[in-house]
Amino acid sequence: MSRVVVMGVSGCGKSTVGSLLADRLGVPFLDADSLHPPANLAKMAGGVPLTDADRWPWLRLVGSALAGAPDGTVVACSALRRAYRDVLREAAPDVRFVHLVGTHAQLSARMSSREGHFMPASLLDTQLATLEPLEPDEQGIALDCTLDPAELVQKATLDSPARVRT
Repeated sequence: MSRVVVMGVSGCGKSTVGSLLADRLGVPFLDADSLHPPANLAKMAGGVPLTDADRWPWLRLVGSALAGAPDGTVVACSALRRAYRDVLREAAPDVRFVHLVGTHAQLSARMSSREGHFMPASLLDTQLATLEPLEPDEQGIALDCTLDPAELVQKATLDSPARVRT
């Protein structure tokens, strides 16, 4: 069974890598953005960062989705802070994290080139300010988001992370 959260700020490739990883593992893929209530999506689309009060109910839904996948799943979810990841771990203690990391310039360029996405590039700074990288006691791996998505999937599956590595 594999429960994996592909995490990171907007523009790092969570959905692309998560979908490919789910295919590779033979489990369903879920983009956690689809679980946001309309009010959250409207705030972000309007350039307003979410508060923790906005995030907690959403994170509980993501945790329920992880827990409710008896045969495993891959979820694309920002999971920016340790406390957010703790909520996911409470629901699914065996969850592993794949943190896609990039520089401000790389991420900004990716976000600016996207069409039709609700998250504006103007929120990148707040996401980076909120981001708390995986800590050594968290089960996961950090990978350079500029690598080819297929290479990222290979690194994520070959390593079967038991602790944080970069």
